[in-house]
Parts: sequence; structure tokens; C-alpha cells
Amino acid sequence: MLKKLDIAIGGTQDAIGGSQDTPLCAAHVWLEADQVYEGDAPTLLASIAPDSIACSVWSPPYHLGKKYEHGETFDEWQSLLRRTIKEHYRILKPGGFLVVNIADILCFPDESLPRIQLPNVSKQNTLVTRERVLQAKEKNPGLNRYQLAALLGCSEQTIGRRLNGNNIRGGKYSTQTRVQLVGHFLQDYGREAGLPLYDRRIWVKDAAWENSQWHSSSYKAVDEFEYLYFFWKPGETIIDRGRLEQGEWAKWGSRAVWTFPSVRRNDEHEAQFPIELPMRVIRLLTVPGDTVLDCFLGSGTTAMAAIKWDRHFIGIERNPEYVALSRRNIQRTLEDCVGLFNAKVEGGTPKPTQSGLEEQGQSQIASCQSAVVSRS
Repeated sequence: MLKKLDIAIGGTQDAIGGSQDTPLCAAHVWLEADQVYEGDAPTLLASIAPDSIACSVWSPPYHLGKKYEHGETFDEWQSLLRRTIKEHYRILKPGGFLVVNIADILCFPDESLPRIQLPNVSKQNTLVTRERVLQAKEKNPGLNRYQLAALLGCSEQTIGRRLNGNNIRGGKYSTQTRVQLVGHFLQDYGREAGLPLYDRRIWVKDAAWENSQWHSSSYKAVDEFEYLYFFWKPGETIIDRGRLEQGEWAKWGSRAVWTFPSVRRNDEHEAQFPIELPMRVIRLLTVPGDTVLDCFLGSGTTAMAAIKWDRHFIGIERNPEYVALSRRNIQRTLEDCVGLFNAKVEGGTPKPTQSGLEEQGQSQIASCQSAVVSRS
């Protein structure tokens, strides 16, 4: 059941759960956990209680020209990240972490770049070169480009491209791609916010073969890894390898490179990350009962990982379609947890009491039941 939360700073936000209208005062009443809120990330972060988030893990829009980024400039994108990171200092617990997943190299159209691209000889449909066209033109100065094309056995567009130095079809009208490193921006924003960079890890994913124009029409590498930047709020951080199962600390907990597949089909959302990514971060940096934040929730993956591992979550998403999508995915996750718990009970596993649930926070089955109880 949905309720409306009237944000003190203006606007109305939807949330999962609840049954009544609740006025929200930024000074006294904060966003509730286990909810998905629709709205602007920096704005809604101001309504989260201070020192309440154990870990914030998210992947921002990459400024690649996706549908949900339409009309956004690079400067506006930078401002969004700076304002979002700035708000985290207040809401993170001392010793807590902000983890940002992003590809360090962004590529987007830039009108200031020249619009000429070198020819790709391997993709040319004709062997007619600029030199051959110039030679034919010198021997036959009276021929126009249509006649030159007939003479050389190619199209008149080929003649035009060879003579004018425009080596790609439509290239003189196409805005070229800017390649921009962004990791240093995040480091600067974190430092400004009082959140020093703590660590950086690499996620090796599936090669992005869909970016085929790079693979076949330039010397640029195919995209096949991203970074996770770990920012730390100064304070006591408990180091506990026991949060992971035997062998996991050596396998990935202490490793700088994580290798697992990306989402093969982004049917529901244009840029989903696999649940393995937030799951590892959540298990490594939090304990059961902690609250995890994702302020670019998208399809709800971080919230789903939090539920599965007995953590609370707060989700923020500005796109109404993705808000609805994340709620559906979260509901399915809760239903799956109920089914798993009931299967264990029917198989002879005693059903734990509520007090027992609180005591055995490490139990996966208990976490599923407690998640359903707290969110129903």
C-alpha cells in the first residue's frame, strides 16, 4: 500500500508501505527505512537522519546519452555528483562508507571536437582511394563527380568523401565523441565533503560488444571493466573478516579485482548492475540490521541485496517508471524470501520466534522472515 510523504523542502514523494499521510519535517521526522522514494537525490538526502547510514552504494547516471539522461549537460552531471556526495557526510555513520560504481572513462558527444574521422580501410566497400580520385580528376578535369564515379566504378558519395576529406558516411554532420576521465572528479568531491578516498576496486565484467562502432571503427578498446570507489567517513571502523564465509576473504574480500558477469539483458532498465556487486559491498562493510542507501536505485538491485542479507534499505529514484519497477522487484524478493522460509519450515526446520530472529541476525532464513514482518 502506498503513502504520500510531504517533504518539508517541497514536493510530494511516494514510498512503499504505510497507510496514512505523514508530514515530513527535515528537522524532526526523517525518511523511513525500507521505503522507495521518488525524487531528486541531493534533495531527498537532506531528509535522511544524521549518522544513520552504514553504507551507501550506488551507480550514478554515466552521462552516455541514455534516454533517462536526455538534455543533461556534462556540467550539470558534475553538479549532480558533487551535491550528492556532499550530502553523504551528514548521513553516514562515523566509520561508514560511500561506494560509487562507475566507469572511469565516459564517452559522450562534444560539439567542440572536429568532425573528421580517419578512414577505416578494412570496412571500405571500394578500393577507390583519394589518390585515385585525384589522378582521375587531373586526367579528366572536365568531369563532375557523377562522371568520375562512373569512370572509377564507385558511388558519387565516395567521390565526395575522398575529395572533401569526409571519410565516414554522414561524418561532416555527426558530433564526435569526447573521452573523459572522471575518477579524479569523484576524489575531489569526496575530499570537499570530508570523505577521503579509502580504496578503489575493479570490477571485470562482460566485454561491451554492443559498442560495436568502437570495436570495428577505431583503435579504442572495448569496455570491459568498471571501478568501485570507496569513500570513508572518519570514525571507528570495525574490521571483521568473520562477516564473510570461509574462503571468501581470500577469494574476493581482500582482492582488488572482482570478476563476475554483468547483466546480459537490460530489458527492464538500460543500465542495471548485477546483484553480486552491491551484495559484496553490503556483506563486506555492514552487519545485519544496518541501513543501506542507494540514491540512484534504478531497478532496485541494491535494495534486493539488502533484503536478502538482513539489512534495511532506503532507495531514491527520480524516474517514475523505475520507481515502479524497483517496487515490483523488491516485492518479488520479499515473496521469494517468504517462500524460502516456508520451505525450510516444512522441511523440519523449527520456526524461530521473534526474539530468536533478533538474536540470529546472521541467519539467511531468519533475515527473510524478519524482512517480511517489518515491511508488511
